[in-house]
Amino acid sequence: MAVYQIVKEGDPVLRQNAIEIKEITPSVIRLLDNLKDTLHSTSNGVGLAAPQIGISKRAVIVETEDDGLFEMVNPVIFAAEGEEEDWEGCLSVPGTEGRVMRASKIKVRYMDRVGRNLEMMAQGFLARIIQHETDHLNGILYIDRAQVINRDLK
Repeated sequence: MAVYQIVKEGDPVLRQNAIEIKEITPSVIRLLDNLKDTLHSTSNGVGLAAPQIGISKRAVIVETEDDGLFEMVNPVIFAAEGEEEDWEGCLSVPGTEGRVMRASKIKVRYMDRVGRNLEMMAQGFLARIIQHETDHLNGILYIDRAQVINRDLK
């Protein structure tokens, strides 16, 4: 597949509401593969949304060592509870970190690469990543939610 350049803060695509994907097509499968290849080409990424590679579509991938890889088309968080504040970073906002309050447990509904409608419950770090990536689909960057921001980190 292909490795894309990560779109950086200031690019208008990061501030748009991404377009809903109506059906799983070969181009959607290619998009998911390209998101995965691009994420794997980074040294510290755990999630990536299509707008971050310049494509305004509602698709994200998240991957942790503990939970594995999730490909989510049209993800919608439909329940959230609890609160946790922690540090976040973003491939689209390099050299920056911020303390962000997120729900500690969420339920998310999405479609997978074969068109199945799925639901999952996530908590802790996985829940944080899903919230961060779904924010990208709504034109929101984590720095918009951050209580404290540290810029110019190396």
